Amino acid sequence: MSNVLITGCSSGIGLATALSLAKAGHNVYATMRNPEKGQILREKIAADKLPISIVALDVDSDDSVAKAFSQIHSRTGFIDALVNNAGVDYVGAVEELPFEAFRASMETNYFGALRCIRACLSQMRERRSGCIVNVTSIAGRLAAAPMAAYTASKFALEAVSEALAQEVKAFNIRVAIVEPGVIDTAMARRAEESVTETHYPQTERFANLFAASLANPTPPTAVAEKIREIIESGTWKLRHPVGPDAQGFLAWRAAMSDEEWINWGASDDDAWYARLLRDFGLDARPKKKALAS
Repeated sequence: MSNVLITGCSSGIGLATALSLAKAGHNVYATMRNPEKGQILREKIAADKLPISIVALDVDSDDSVAKAFSQIHSRTGFIDALVNNAGVDYVGAVEELPFEAFRASMETNYFGALRCIRACLSQMRERRSGCIVNVTSIAGRLAAAPMAAYTASKFALEAVSEALAQEVKAFNIRVAIVEPGVIDTAMARRAEESVTETHYPQTERFANLFAASLANPTPPTAVAEKIREIIESGTWKLRHPVGPDAQGFLAWRAAMSDEEWINWGASDDDAWYARLLRDFGLDARPKKKALAS
């Protein structure tokens, strides 16, 4: 079984992944910025006697990453698999979202993953063995307003993953990108909350799209099982969309020209909701609008 380090394990996908891998017999280091938020995980560990160690790790901090990896290396000697899951989400128009939100998105979602990769890469290279799984999003392959800050960070992580895969394959190190669609997490539930003070209609539409998708929610366990499958199978496949809507959204975007995509995103409310329903089969209109129609 493998020694696996996972970031962002206090809830959602990280928590589900830690449990899935531990139940499969892997030795899991479940990291999080604030271990005090790991109570749910602690209860699961105690109840099922799972091989999970909770470790403090703030991916935004060079010192915290170095300390955590040193601690884990001293216990196990090596890390077989790294799962970069920690992430933050900021939603808002480019004009209106605070500039710090753009910095914070890149710091955690991109540089945070890069810090962890660099912390274990030389050891994986020397051992000529390893697996790096970077959790991005379908937003790492399609850009939709008002997700500019989040999307930019996920595009960046997709790009560095693709380049890294070319560099390390000769050393028998696998790189995989996991691209969830709309998954039922606290992050997604926040996204369905509409922002009213804005000059841009895309923010409310985005909230309604998430609300419609979450009416039939996909649990974080779906992503966790895909990550476990990647680690255990030995696959060299790079990209792994996850969730019933993920491949659909990606195919829908691929079927449009850039200009068609922009025109849809820039259209008025009626045209925007109508095309989403016609082409994708998702009725995201607010209830009162749907009833009026």
